[in-house]
Amino acid sequence: MSADQTMTGAQILCEALVRQGVDVLFGIPGGAIMPFYHALPEYADRLHHVLCRHEQGAGHAAEGYARASGRVGVCVATSGPGATNLVTPIADAWMDSTPLVAITGQVPSALLGTDAFQETDITGITVPITKHSYLVRDARELPRVIAEAFHLASTGRPGPVLVDVTKDAQQARVIPDWEVALDLEGYEDHRAARPDLDAVRRGAELLARAERPLILAGNGVIQSGGTHELRALAERAGVPVITTLHGLGAFPHDHPLSLGMPGMHGWVHVNRAIQRCDVLLNVGSRFDDRVTGKVSAFAPHAKIVHVDVDPSEIGKLVRADVGIVGDAREVLCALLEALGSRDSGLGTRDSSPPSPESPVPSPDSRSAWLSEVHALRDEFEPRQAYRRRPDTHALQPHDVYAALNATLREGTCRVVTDVGQHQMWTAQLIDWGRPRTHITSGGAGTMGFAVPAALGAAMACPDETIWVVVGDGGFQMTNQELATIRQEGVTNVKIAIINNGFLGMVRQWQELFEGRRYSATPLSGPDFAQLARAYGVLGITVERPEQVDDALAEAAAHDGAVVIDFRVEREANVFPMVPAGRAIGEMLLDAGVPA
Repeated sequence: MSADQTMTGAQILCEALVRQGVDVLFGIPGGAIMPFYHALPEYADRLHHVLCRHEQGAGHAAEGYARASGRVGVCVATSGPGATNLVTPIADAWMDSTPLVAITGQVPSALLGTDAFQETDITGITVPITKHSYLVRDARELPRVIAEAFHLASTGRPGPVLVDVTKDAQQARVIPDWEVALDLEGYEDHRAARPDLDAVRRGAELLARAERPLILAGNGVIQSGGTHELRALAERAGVPVITTLHGLGAFPHDHPLSLGMPGMHGWVHVNRAIQRCDVLLNVGSRFDDRVTGKVSAFAPHAKIVHVDVDPSEIGKLVRADVGIVGDAREVLCALLEALGSRDSGLGTRDSSPPSPESPVPSPDSRSAWLSEVHALRDEFEPRQAYRRRPDTHALQPHDVYAALNATLREGTCRVVTDVGQHQMWTAQLIDWGRPRTHITSGGAGTMGFAVPAALGAAMACPDETIWVVVGDGGFQMTNQELATIRQEGVTNVKIAIINNGFLGMVRQWQELFEGRRYSATPLSGPDFAQLARAYGVLGITVERPEQVDDALAEAAAHDGAVVIDFRVEREANVFPMVPAGRAIGEMLLDAGVPA
């Protein structure tokens, strides 16, 4: 057999990625992954490698790429600390159901278990936070392993998969067999299966007969491409829709049936509606504790219909009177058919919805319920908590968000947020109309997520503006990726730092529940505009309300990345708020002011 039929394991790894449709990957080289990086230039026309400044940044960039595009994100690191630096983004992807393949180098097979230099059992470490972890010691396994990894990451409930490859497996020369079968005994892709039609019928009957129904839409609707089907179901049945933090954009904010976001920092009228509804249809949300509050008091009058692609989520936290396992879009189609649709297909994913007949209760027939909810919305006007305080001329967070919201309406934009007060203000105060335009770290709540995730989103969507909203705390965790943004020539990232000189959300809890003992939350930092300029990025400082519009206009017009340091009032708080351990109906409108 001639030598030109053989390939190194590193070459096979590159070729396998190409065959999976990968065109961008984020990483940092090192000793144990060096053979892969030696082979990578041979594939430079097909695989673009982004050299990040920290492996955590590479992982979050891959997440941002996946969340914006719907494709599998790929990150690469060496063994030991390189691999362990990926643990945080892997855990983040696990919590938020983000399709991710993490490739790590490992010490040579002969050194496994010897505590060799930079040896870490990364497969063992990541078992609880991955759909599967592979340790590859034979180059001949790579075609199958990579195919399985991408299949696992992108099917069922999406999530991260780790592929750890020993250095000798990367160096070995073998003849690859690309016609391998997947070896996934016991794995069931519930997205590919038809939903239980009896469960669908029972769910549809509950929805049709309800007097005070609600639909709770989560990230699963967006992941499945089911936003049009969601709208069709809501309109045909006349059911108001609430959207989780990760579901923002699944249902247009300006639709008459749109109510907004529930939960700890959701709107009063939304939480009150949950506590009053008699049927709650949850599509693609896992009933996170930040949505439910005190579980025993959640939706006390409601029959629960729970749709989820992961059967383990149904009934795990909140009882399910009807559980439907399946892809959100397919289940929505089935519900529409069960409610009398003449067209159960509804076209392709995210295609324009049809206008079928409405044989079930219309919006008019539920006018009393809608009037009740709208009266609550008028009483607790959602954005009243952010009106200008008469006793200060300081720059308020809502000054920034009002202007940013107007800017976002003028172009094709996506928003990536970090974690904290600014994250909740963004969710509350921006008008969300399209899926995949709101990208944030939800389940893990990872500070430092936003800047690298925006890099990934920008590379996935080069023709759109990616706005980053980040606190001064989170920005200081991963701002080194400004160097990567500059190096890659990324021009469509605009960063708004909501700078209050605190770890803001922790400080808010200390103010409200810890007697204002601000322990380890006051935060110093550099001049962020000067820091940006040091990286070759335009930096702007805003300290007064009248400067906000001009700064955003300058950022939008600038052909390059921008950092704006918005120095807002230091002790502004996020309201409404449900205190920890309380029912979601027990909300605060301000410190000590119950709703």
